[in-house]
Amino acid sequence: MLLVFLLLASSTAASASGHCSPGATTKAYVKCLTLPTQDASIAWTYHPHNASVDLSFTGTFISPSGWVAFGINPESLSMSGTRALISFADPTSASLLVLPFLLDSSVKLQRSPLLSHSLDIPFLSSSASLLHSASVRTTAVIRFSASLRLSPNRTRINLIWNRGLYVQGYSPTIHPTTPGDLASRATIDLLSSSADISSTLPTWFRPAHGSINAITWGFFIPAGAMAARYLRQWPGMGPAWFYVHAAVQMTAVVIGAVGFGLGVAMGNGVYTLHKGLGIAVMTAGGLQAAAMFFRPAATHRCRKYWKSYHHLVGYGLVVIGVVNVFQGMEVMGLGRSYAKLVYCLALATMAGACVALEVNGWVIFCRKAEEEKVRREEGGERRRFPGDGCDARGGGSMAKGSRVV
Repeated sequence: MLLVFLLLASSTAASASGHCSPGATTKAYVKCLTLPTQDASIAWTYHPHNASVDLSFTGTFISPSGWVAFGINPESLSMSGTRALISFADPTSASLLVLPFLLDSSVKLQRSPLLSHSLDIPFLSSSASLLHSASVRTTAVIRFSASLRLSPNRTRINLIWNRGLYVQGYSPTIHPTTPGDLASRATIDLLSSSADISSTLPTWFRPAHGSINAITWGFFIPAGAMAARYLRQWPGMGPAWFYVHAAVQMTAVVIGAVGFGLGVAMGNGVYTLHKGLGIAVMTAGGLQAAAMFFRPAATHRCRKYWKSYHHLVGYGLVVIGVVNVFQGMEVMGLGRSYAKLVYCLALATMAGACVALEVNGWVIFCRKAEEEKVRREEGGERRRFPGDGCDARGGGSMAKGSRVV
């Protein structure tokens, strides 16, 4: 009963919040669509005789110092490449301001302030106004009005919308990264009113993706490489080091593939560097796993080439995996988080252990080399004076013989 009640309540709330009336604005529009996130909606009138469309987008501020934006991406359903109109309070006069912006992939990582830029698509007019509020405040409703000329015979648009908490000067800062915020996009057919809505993934997808990949590619893979390099030096290990190395690496690749799959399911194509490094890591991990099944015998003439390949790809995998973990933390906004601190401490501990084990290995190597040198020198002395022991025995024989005489 409780489950039925919750379902009914959620459906009622969705219906109430999802109501959209094309005549609810000062200008009448033919069609209207409630968007799936951020309490946003869009109304429009399409004019086929000149391939233009009048748009009215409604959104909500989440901060008095925040911003609201909507835009069109002519190429794909992603933020990168979007031509956007962003509205916020003017820092000097506090009046409502609307500026055009061209969004590229660098905006996601906040490498530089986002600056207003003239648009290369024909916005014939644009304006914005607050509804039921004299100034920008939390929950204030804003309505954009714009006219846009489309390409001939093109009636589908990629609509991108979002909102953020802060504006630094005239530069909007990055928006929140909840699943709902990341799913604020839809492809709308202006004639049929149908919309291909970007799916909203569960809230655990991003943290699960980050955690799994950080543990596997960023920790297990380096730990497995350490096992191969240092465990074999321990007396009495025998071939056990190999099985430990193989077990750790195979576990990392299998579980890491799950984390990679979560990233593919999220399908956010704007993080080009992070995505490219992830593909490289997964490819290298797969090659290393496959190489185990084609490992030549120790006496085979190709064994040295296989070892060179295995070491090269393996150490490359360690480096790229660690770099991509840090890249992923930047993407998730964890650049100054405790998660990054814990990971850095774990890496520092591993690096310290590597230094200590490497020094110990060289000490053992030098000691064995010195002992081998001493043994060779002693063997050389014996070969130079082979009669030393025989003289003593011979002296005894002569003494014995003299007594006979």
